Amino acid sequence: MRKQLLEIFSEANGGFVSGQKISEELGCSRTAIWKHIEDLRKEGYELEAVRKLGYRIVQKPDKISGNEIQLGLKTKTLGRHVHFEESVTSTQKIAHRLAYEGTPEGTIVVAEEQQAGRGRLDRLWFSPKYTGVWMSIILRPSIPPSQTPQLTLLAAVAVVQGIQEVTGLEPDIKWPNDILIGGKKVVGILTELQAEADRVNSVIIGIGINVNQTIEQFPEELTSIATSLSIQQGDKIDRALLIQSILAKLEDLYHNYLTNGFKVVKLLWESYAISIGKQIIARTLNGSIEGRAIGITDDGVLRLEGMDGTIHLIHSADIEIKQ
Repeated sequence: MRKQLLEIFSEANGGFVSGQKISEELGCSRTAIWKHIEDLRKEGYELEAVRKLGYRIVQKPDKISGNEIQLGLKTKTLGRHVHFEESVTSTQKIAHRLAYEGTPEGTIVVAEEQQAGRGRLDRLWFSPKYTGVWMSIILRPSIPPSQTPQLTLLAAVAVVQGIQEVTGLEPDIKWPNDILIGGKKVVGILTELQAEADRVNSVIIGIGINVNQTIEQFPEELTSIATSLSIQQGDKIDRALLIQSILAKLEDLYHNYLTNGFKVVKLLWESYAISIGKQIIARTLNGSIEGRAIGITDDGVLRLEGMDGTIHLIHSADIEIKQ
């Protein structure tokens, strides 16, 4: 009933909802409504009650649990099932278990804190409480396993677009999935696969976003390479709103991709890429290659023009942009 009440307020878009309307839609008494309103206030919602007008939500709490994410969510699938925990080792681990158990496509796992968050190559990801977005999204695309790396690039585009919409900031993408603002990392994306030889069972996209950290909250070793949206914008960001925006962008891109292929994602990704046209060093498992990044292929593989003019296709590497 609490969720239904929040949905009623969401549909009102900040306007008043009469007690009579709430009573009719929920099928409960005015006394029961008052109790639920008080419970929302205890959860941190600021509500206004005006005689003859009813109730309206003035301000939501700075939380990212299921209620806050789904209040105003504009997607059909993504985020319609939310698994929320206050503190976890890693949202990816929980998402893997849920995906294996058959949870619906679009389920997201969200936590206020990760004790052992990780990025590519099992690197640790600093995930302190109540400051960021630590989220994993479960997709079940009907595509060959060989195409799943494209979803990493798709997710990066969706995150950039969501950040732009909510904050007005202009992030850059460093191949394949690091998102930077002012040259410092603000988002990490990790895509993992549950698959058989010829079919994908699930793709789990982990997204870690530094949202409201202050400079003082970063460990000293990260202050020169990491930042947060709040530091860059100069104001606190609504984390639930940011999640909603990213899920909406991701859903649109994902459905377009399943219908029309990778071309639109490729063009968008290249438009945000900071490394295109730059001299870079690509450190692969087989050694380092230096040259100029000239774009990505129709499959999402990085094209690097070596010092001798040879075109190298980089499937996996750490990228350093030369100054």
